[in-house]
Amino acid sequence: MVNKKVLLFINNKKSEANLLAEQIQKILENRCYETNIFSFEHEAEKCIPGNLNIGFSLGGDGTVLFASRILGPLMVPVLPVNLGTLGFISVVPPSQWEETFNQWEEGKAIISGRLMLDVTVDRGGRQVFLGCCLNDAVISAAGIAKLVRLEVEAETGSGDRINLGSFRSDGLIVSTPTGSTGYSVAAGGPIIDPEMNAVIINPICPFTLANRPIVVPSDERIITLVEPEQRSAVLLTLDGQVTEPLESGDRIIISRSPNLFKLVASDRWAFYRALRTKLGWSGGNNA
Repeated sequence: MVNKKVLLFINNKKSEANLLAEQIQKILENRCYETNIFSFEHEAEKCIPGNLNIGFSLGGDGTVLFASRILGPLMVPVLPVNLGTLGFISVVPPSQWEETFNQWEEGKAIISGRLMLDVTVDRGGRQVFLGCCLNDAVISAAGIAKLVRLEVEAETGSGDRINLGSFRSDGLIVSTPTGSTGYSVAAGGPIIDPEMNAVIINPICPFTLANRPIVVPSDERIITLVEPEQRSAVLLTLDGQVTEPLESGDRIIISRSPNLFKLVASDRWAFYRALRTKLGWSGGNNA
Protein backbone atom coordinates (compact mmCIF):
# COMPACT_ATOMS: atom_id res chain seq x y z
CA MET A 1 0.00 0.00 0.00
CA VAL A 2 1.27 3.48 -0.87
CA ASN A 3 1.71 5.46 2.34
CA LYS A 4 4.65 7.71 1.50
CA LYS A 5 3.88 11.08 -0.05
CA VAL A 6 5.99 13.67 -1.87
CA LEU A 7 5.02 17.14 -3.09
CA LEU A 8 6.94 18.74 -5.99
CA PHE A 9 6.89 22.53 -6.31
CA ILE A 10 7.98 23.65 -9.76
CA ASN A 11 8.82 26.99 -11.32
CA ASN A 12 7.29 26.91 -14.81
CA LYS A 13 9.60 29.74 -15.88
CA LYS A 14 12.48 27.26 -15.69
CA SER A 15 12.32 25.30 -18.94
CA GLU A 16 13.70 22.12 -17.42
CA ALA A 17 11.42 22.13 -14.36
CA ASN A 18 8.54 20.14 -15.88
CA LEU A 19 10.85 17.59 -17.45
CA LEU A 20 12.73 17.05 -14.18
CA ALA A 21 9.46 16.86 -12.23
CA GLU A 22 8.23 14.08 -14.51
CA GLN A 23 11.50 12.22 -14.07
CA ILE A 24 11.39 12.51 -10.28
CA GLN A 25 7.72 11.52 -10.21
CA LYS A 26 8.37 8.38 -12.27
CA ILE A 27 11.34 7.26 -10.18
CA LEU A 28 9.66 7.90 -6.84
CA GLU A 29 6.40 6.26 -7.82
CA ASN A 30 8.41 3.16 -8.72
CA ARG A 31 9.65 3.34 -5.14
CA CYS A 32 6.08 3.47 -3.79
CA TYR A 33 5.92 7.22 -3.18
CA GLU A 34 2.70 9.00 -4.08
CA THR A 35 3.76 12.22 -5.80
CA ASN A 36 1.87 15.43 -6.53
CA ILE A 37 3.11 18.34 -8.66
CA PHE A 38 2.20 21.99 -8.05
CA SER A 39 3.38 25.12 -9.82
CA PHE A 40 3.15 28.73 -8.66
CA GLU A 41 -0.13 29.05 -10.56
CA HIS A 42 -1.87 26.55 -8.26
CA GLU A 43 -3.44 27.55 -4.97
CA ALA A 44 -1.39 24.85 -3.35
CA GLU A 45 -2.39 25.84 0.20
CA LYS A 46 -5.92 24.60 -0.51
CA CYS A 47 -5.01 21.22 -1.96
CA ILE A 48 -2.05 19.90 0.02
CA PRO A 49 -2.29 16.14 0.61
CA GLY A 50 -2.03 15.06 4.23
CA ASN A 51 0.82 13.15 5.87
CA LEU A 52 3.53 14.40 3.52
CA ASN A 53 6.99 12.95 4.00
CA ILE A 54 9.03 15.48 2.00
CA GLY A 55 8.74 18.27 -0.55
CA PHE A 56 10.90 19.10 -3.54
CA SER A 57 11.57 22.62 -4.77
CA LEU A 58 12.49 22.70 -8.47
CA GLY A 59 13.63 26.19 -9.40
CA GLY A 60 15.63 28.81 -7.56
CA ASP A 61 15.52 30.44 -4.15
CA GLY A 62 12.11 31.96 -4.93
CA THR A 63 10.62 28.50 -5.36
CA VAL A 64 12.03 27.48 -1.98
CA LEU A 65 10.45 30.55 -0.38
CA PHE A 66 7.08 29.63 -1.90
CA ALA A 67 7.39 26.06 -0.63
CA SER A 68 8.54 27.13 2.82
CA ARG A 69 5.41 29.15 3.58
CA ILE A 70 3.28 26.08 2.83
CA LEU A 71 5.37 23.21 4.19
CA GLY A 72 7.25 25.05 6.95
CA PRO A 73 4.24 25.25 9.30
CA LEU A 74 3.59 21.55 8.61
CA MET A 75 7.19 20.64 9.61
CA VAL A 76 7.70 18.92 6.25
CA PRO A 77 11.33 19.06 4.99
CA VAL A 78 12.11 20.47 1.54
CA LEU A 79 14.84 19.28 -0.81
CA PRO A 80 15.86 22.33 -2.88
CA VAL A 81 16.96 21.47 -6.43
CA ASN A 82 18.54 24.47 -8.12
CA LEU A 83 17.57 25.04 -11.77
CA GLY A 84 18.90 28.57 -12.09
CA THR A 85 21.97 30.50 -11.08
CA LEU A 86 23.76 29.65 -7.85
CA GLY A 87 21.36 30.20 -4.96
CA PHE A 88 21.88 30.74 -1.26
CA ILE A 89 19.23 28.21 -0.21
CA SER A 90 18.62 26.20 -3.38
CA VAL A 91 21.93 24.39 -3.76
CA VAL A 92 21.33 20.79 -4.91
CA PRO A 93 22.26 20.32 -8.62
CA PRO A 94 19.68 18.44 -10.72
CA SER A 95 22.17 15.62 -11.24
CA GLN A 96 22.39 15.03 -7.48
CA TRP A 97 18.73 15.04 -6.46
CA GLU A 98 18.41 11.24 -6.22
CA GLU A 99 21.65 10.86 -4.28
CA THR A 100 20.50 13.56 -1.86
CA PHE A 101 17.05 12.00 -1.58
CA ASN A 102 18.61 8.62 -0.79
CA GLN A 103 20.67 10.23 1.97
CA TRP A 104 17.52 11.80 3.40
CA GLU A 105 15.64 8.50 3.21
CA GLU A 106 18.46 6.76 5.07
CA GLY A 107 18.58 9.48 7.71
CA LYS A 108 22.06 10.56 6.63
CA ALA A 109 21.29 13.91 4.96
CA ILE A 110 22.19 17.14 6.70
CA ILE A 111 19.03 19.02 7.69
CA SER A 112 19.35 22.75 8.22
CA GLY A 113 16.82 24.26 10.62
CA ARG A 114 15.86 27.75 9.46
CA LEU A 115 14.07 30.40 11.46
CA MET A 116 10.72 31.55 10.03
CA LEU A 117 8.61 34.54 11.06
CA ASP A 118 4.89 34.71 11.77
CA VAL A 119 3.34 38.02 10.74
CA THR A 120 -0.05 39.37 11.80
CA VAL A 121 -1.76 42.70 11.15
CA ASP A 122 -4.01 44.13 13.86
CA ARG A 123 -6.51 46.79 12.80
CA GLY A 124 -8.57 48.32 15.57
CA GLY A 125 -8.23 45.24 17.76
CA ARG A 126 -9.13 42.86 14.94
CA GLN A 127 -6.72 40.56 13.14
CA VAL A 128 -7.01 41.24 9.42
CA PHE A 129 -3.98 39.31 8.13
CA LEU A 130 -1.93 36.28 9.11
CA GLY A 131 1.08 34.96 7.22
CA CYS A 132 4.61 33.63 7.56
CA CYS A 133 7.92 34.10 5.77
CA LEU A 134 11.35 32.52 5.49
CA ASN A 135 13.26 35.56 4.21
CA ASP A 136 11.69 38.82 5.29
CA ALA A 137 8.69 40.98 6.01
CA VAL A 138 8.89 44.42 4.38
CA ILE A 139 6.75 47.44 5.21
CA SER A 140 7.06 50.07 2.49
CA ALA A 141 5.24 52.81 0.65
CA ALA A 142 2.97 51.57 -2.10
CA GLY A 143 3.92 54.54 -4.29
CA ILE A 144 7.22 55.89 -5.53
CA ALA A 145 9.53 58.01 -3.34
CA LYS A 146 7.10 58.20 -0.42
CA LEU A 147 8.30 58.26 3.19
CA VAL A 148 6.75 55.81 5.63
CA ARG A 149 6.21 56.83 9.26
CA LEU A 150 6.61 53.90 11.65
CA GLU A 151 6.98 53.40 15.40
CA VAL A 152 8.89 50.23 16.30
CA GLU A 153 9.05 48.30 19.57
CA ALA A 154 10.63 45.02 20.64
CA GLU A 155 8.74 42.93 23.18
CA THR A 156 10.76 40.50 25.29
CA GLY A 157 9.58 37.09 26.41
CA SER A 158 8.68 38.54 29.82
CA GLY A 159 6.38 41.09 28.19
CA ASP A 160 8.66 44.10 28.63
CA ARG A 161 8.70 46.48 25.67
CA ILE A 162 11.71 48.33 24.36
CA ASN A 163 10.97 51.37 22.21
CA LEU A 164 13.33 51.26 19.25
CA GLY A 165 12.21 54.64 18.05
CA SER A 166 10.37 56.37 15.27
CA PHE A 167 11.44 55.65 11.71
CA ARG A 168 11.00 57.95 8.73
CA SER A 169 12.22 55.98 5.75
CA ASP A 170 11.28 54.33 2.47
CA GLY A 171 10.30 51.34 4.54
CA LEU A 172 11.41 48.76 7.06
CA ILE A 173 12.79 45.24 6.54
CA VAL A 174 12.47 42.64 9.28
CA SER A 175 14.68 39.79 8.14
CA THR A 176 15.61 36.30 9.25
CA PRO A 177 19.23 35.10 9.03
CA THR A 178 18.26 33.22 5.83
CA GLY A 179 16.94 36.49 4.40
CA SER A 180 20.00 38.48 5.45
CA THR A 181 21.57 37.94 2.00
CA GLY A 182 18.47 39.24 0.20
CA TYR A 183 16.79 42.64 0.31
CA SER A 184 18.29 43.40 3.72
CA VAL A 185 21.93 43.22 2.63
CA ALA A 186 21.09 45.34 -0.44
CA ALA A 187 19.76 47.95 2.01
CA GLY A 188 22.99 47.93 4.00
CA GLY A 189 22.17 45.23 6.54
CA PRO A 190 24.58 42.64 7.95
CA ILE A 191 25.01 39.07 6.68
CA ILE A 192 24.14 36.58 9.41
CA ASP A 193 24.88 32.87 9.67
CA PRO A 194 21.66 31.18 8.47
CA GLU A 195 21.24 29.05 11.60
CA MET A 196 21.57 31.86 14.14
CA ASN A 197 18.63 32.78 16.36
CA ALA A 198 18.41 36.46 15.51
CA VAL A 199 16.29 38.96 13.58
CA ILE A 200 17.46 42.01 11.64
CA ILE A 201 15.48 45.27 11.79
CA ASN A 202 16.69 47.35 8.86
CA PRO A 203 15.30 50.73 7.75
CA ILE A 204 15.30 51.36 3.99
CA CYS A 205 16.95 54.69 3.07
CA PRO A 206 16.15 56.35 6.42
CA PHE A 207 15.51 60.09 6.47
CA THR A 208 17.78 60.30 9.55
CA LEU A 209 21.18 58.69 9.03
CA ALA A 210 21.26 57.75 12.73
CA ASN A 211 18.65 55.05 12.03
CA ARG A 212 20.82 52.00 11.44
CA PRO A 213 20.15 48.25 11.20
CA ILE A 214 19.64 46.51 14.54
CA VAL A 215 20.02 42.79 15.29
CA VAL A 216 17.80 41.49 18.11
CA PRO A 217 17.18 38.05 19.65
CA SER A 218 14.68 35.94 17.73
CA ASP A 219 12.50 35.37 20.80
CA GLU A 220 11.51 39.05 20.84
CA ARG A 221 8.35 40.18 19.06
CA ILE A 222 8.73 43.15 16.73
CA ILE A 223 5.71 45.43 16.94
CA THR A 224 5.45 48.13 14.29
CA LEU A 225 2.80 50.83 14.24
CA VAL A 226 1.88 52.66 11.05
CA GLU A 227 1.55 56.11 12.52
CA PRO A 228 -1.86 57.80 12.31
CA GLU A 229 -0.17 60.72 10.52
CA GLN A 230 0.77 58.42 7.62
CA ARG A 231 -1.08 59.63 4.52
CA SER A 232 0.38 57.73 1.56
CA ALA A 233 -0.48 54.07 0.99
CA VAL A 234 1.61 51.44 2.79
CA LEU A 235 2.21 47.83 1.78
CA LEU A 236 3.29 44.72 3.67
CA THR A 237 5.27 42.21 1.58
CA LEU A 238 6.36 38.73 2.67
CA ASP A 239 9.31 37.09 0.90
CA GLY A 240 8.73 39.43 -2.05
CA GLN A 241 5.76 37.24 -3.04
CA VAL A 242 2.78 37.95 -0.75
CA THR A 243 1.39 41.46 -0.37
CA GLU A 244 -1.16 43.03 1.97
CA PRO A 245 -2.25 46.71 1.94
CA LEU A 246 -1.89 48.50 5.26
CA GLU A 247 -3.71 51.46 6.76
CA SER A 248 -2.63 54.18 9.19
CA GLY A 249 -3.01 52.91 12.73
CA ASP A 250 -2.30 49.28 11.78
CA ARG A 251 -0.06 47.25 14.07
CA ILE A 252 2.20 44.70 12.42
CA ILE A 253 3.33 42.01 14.87
CA ILE A 254 6.27 39.88 13.80
CA SER A 255 7.37 36.93 15.91
CA ARG A 256 9.39 33.77 15.61
CA SER A 257 7.44 30.83 14.21
CA PRO A 258 7.19 27.93 16.66
CA ASN A 259 8.89 25.47 14.29
CA LEU A 260 12.07 25.68 12.24
CA PHE A 261 11.86 25.16 8.49
CA LYS A 262 13.67 21.94 7.56
CA LEU A 263 15.92 22.38 4.54
CA VAL A 264 17.63 19.26 3.18
CA ALA A 265 21.31 19.46 2.16
CA SER A 266 21.40 23.26 2.34
CA ASP A 267 23.51 23.54 5.45
CA ARG A 268 25.55 26.50 6.65
CA TRP A 269 28.66 25.30 4.79
CA ALA A 270 26.76 25.32 1.51
CA PHE A 271 25.63 28.83 2.45
CA TYR A 272 29.20 30.01 2.92
CA ARG A 273 30.31 28.43 -0.35
CA ALA A 274 27.50 30.26 -2.15
CA LEU A 275 28.34 33.47 -0.31
CA ARG A 276 31.99 33.27 -1.30
CA THR A 277 31.11 32.59 -4.93
CA LYS A 278 28.48 35.31 -5.24
CA LEU A 279 30.56 37.98 -3.49
CA GLY A 280 33.80 36.97 -5.14
CA TRP A 281 35.64 36.35 -1.88
CA SER A 282 39.05 34.81 -2.40
CA GLY A 283 40.00 31.61 -0.65
CA GLY A 284 40.40 27.90 -1.01
CA ASN A 285 37.83 25.28 -1.80
CA ASN A 286 36.93 24.50 1.80
CA ALA A 287 34.08 26.35 3.50
